[in-house]
Amino acid sequence: MILSEIIRPDQIVPDLHATNRWEAIEELVDTLVTCGRIPAAERDSVVEVVKKREMSMSTGIGFGIGIPHASIEIIDEVVGILGRSKAGINFEALDNQPVKLVVLFLVPQGQFQRHLHTLANIAKRLHNREFRLALENAPDAAGMLQAIQQPIPQK
Repeated sequence: MILSEIIRPDQIVPDLHATNRWEAIEELVDTLVTCGRIPAAERDSVVEVVKKREMSMSTGIGFGIGIPHASIEIIDEVVGILGRSKAGINFEALDNQPVKLVVLFLVPQGQFQRHLHTLANIAKRLHNREFRLALENAPDAAGMLQAIQQPIPQK
């Protein structure tokens, strides 16, 4: 799965309020509940699974990027959400830099290959400096969605 396939307009948070990775995870999962992608009754269990995965190793991969992710039983398709923090979030990233772009995604339990493929595609896209800048500088969620939907330039 690629970013444009898992991010809908209501699954973009252009101004995260979180100051650390734990708050960011909660804020993004809360938005998934609000937009009907996660049942409200499952909110706490989803947060717990994502945080448990994050505790094993930070998904702050450098370049201002965080990609928290987990496999869960309650969904049938990959679900994602994009958050942006203009101030930056302490994500305990590999490069010790604040994270400005957070893509949280969830994969149905037992779909290991899809999980790895989705993670690789998101990381590859976010490692493109021009793409990151387009997301960081977009005026709002609509601008961020437009950047996501742009085709990947071929080299």
